[in-house]
Amino acid sequence: MQHESGIHMKGGVITERDPDFTTVRIRAPAGVLTAEQLNGISKLSKKYGTGVVHCTIRQTIEIPHVKPAMLKRLAQQLEKNGTPVGSERDEVVNIISCPGTERCQFANIDTISLAKRIDEKLFGKVMPVKMRIGISGCPNACVSPMLNEIGIIGRMKPIRTTGLCTGCGFCAYYCKENAIKIKMGISVLDEEKCVECGMCVKSCWFNLLKSAHSHYLITVGGRRGRHPKIGRELMTVETEDQVLVAIEKIIDWVYRRAWSGRLLSEQLDELHFEKFREDILKQMPDAGAVGTVKN
Repeated sequence: MQHESGIHMKGGVITERDPDFTTVRIRAPAGVLTAEQLNGISKLSKKYGTGVVHCTIRQTIEIPHVKPAMLKRLAQQLEKNGTPVGSERDEVVNIISCPGTERCQFANIDTISLAKRIDEKLFGKVMPVKMRIGISGCPNACVSPMLNEIGIIGRMKPIRTTGLCTGCGFCAYYCKENAIKIKMGISVLDEEKCVECGMCVKSCWFNLLKSAHSHYLITVGGRRGRHPKIGRELMTVETEDQVLVAIEKIIDWVYRRAWSGRLLSEQLDELHFEKFREDILKQMPDAGAVGTVKN
């Protein structure tokens, strides 16, 4: 079996169980593709594969059963289609996200815009460990961001307009955490129970519950697999630009300090995660400190 020079080394080219064939994974940040791009992928799957595609859990598409001799031509055609060969090895792989404020009524942040910005800066960067990044627009966490090496969750802190609450109870009814009670005709928030999802703010008919601000919770070191772990909470920030700075600092820290052959989640204590957390909070004075989830 012969390979076209260099192409078979790309992270998005995966040798199949039958080593005479490969699967080609494409790059699709946030899983967003145009109808034209989908049409192009359909045609390429027929020309270079068997006319079948596979949708992955990382919101991208694979073209299976590609002969290695066809890899270079397929890669060139995918590039022209705007859906280049993706990544699956020890690299920054496809960034995933929920629909965010573009479509979801529960979302607090624009996840797709953020995913594309992170993709533009970091996609495919070679790392000592695989770096998966997941973004959810609210604590419903539909894409399981805390089970990624880097997770981002959009949150909203509720503030009640003092003296005007009618005690209608809608906020308490819609709160899934039972964090709101109606006492003496006004809503009272138990901040210990609140996950800052923003549902109470959105449910208030009288617009008396406000958002102090929407913000981003960043977690590090989550993983799926046979022994899943929830990532540790690192910090909160208030803008997309701050998220990008924080993500780049995390990537640089992992690149310089992590060991190959082990998952990031297994190394956090050896990499002195708490010290890194202290340092990054000092470097980003506007960021918010949060409690750390121990694993």
